Amino acid sequence: MLMRPAPELDVSAWLNTDGPISLASLRGRVVLIEAFQMLCPGCVSHSLPQAKRVAAYFRPSDLIVLGLHTVFEHKDVQGTEAALRAFLHEYRIDFPVGIDRQMGEARIPSTMSEYQMEGTPTTILIDAEGLLRKQFFGREEDLVLGAQISELIAENDPANRVTVGTSSISGNCDENGCPVPK
Repeated sequence: MLMRPAPELDVSAWLNTDGPISLASLRGRVVLIEAFQMLCPGCVSHSLPQAKRVAAYFRPSDLIVLGLHTVFEHKDVQGTEAALRAFLHEYRIDFPVGIDRQMGEARIPSTMSEYQMEGTPTTILIDAEGLLRKQFFGREEDLVLGAQISELIAENDPANRVTVGTSSISGNCDENGCPVPK
């Protein structure tokens, strides 16, 4: 996993929230950012549904899910706030979504450029201290992402730590199982 300060998001507007959001204001919680485009098939079929599942599964006190609409192609079709509002409503995406700031005539939006994203979808994990810990372009399996999120939450709150592996085996247990004592 990566370990460097996460750059602040540079967005022109926030949707699905009462006001602007900064990464600094989210310190103390793990942050998952799902960078997407409305016309990206992988975003629509996999990463956004996955982000919705993550948001529904983890406690908001431990993890916040943010969307980042970062448009680098077909800007005339998907580059308006009204189009994004309709998309979020249609796909029932209710977590906060920032619109990545376009930089004049530059092809790549501001945050996408700052994070050096390869494209969409891109999944970003930031730990509770504000450090960028993972950035992944493309599809990530639910179980892998869930384990990585759980690990970051456990780092922040040891009471949430889950023991995994054979170190917790005791008594008559072995790698084949734990028989009922006679």
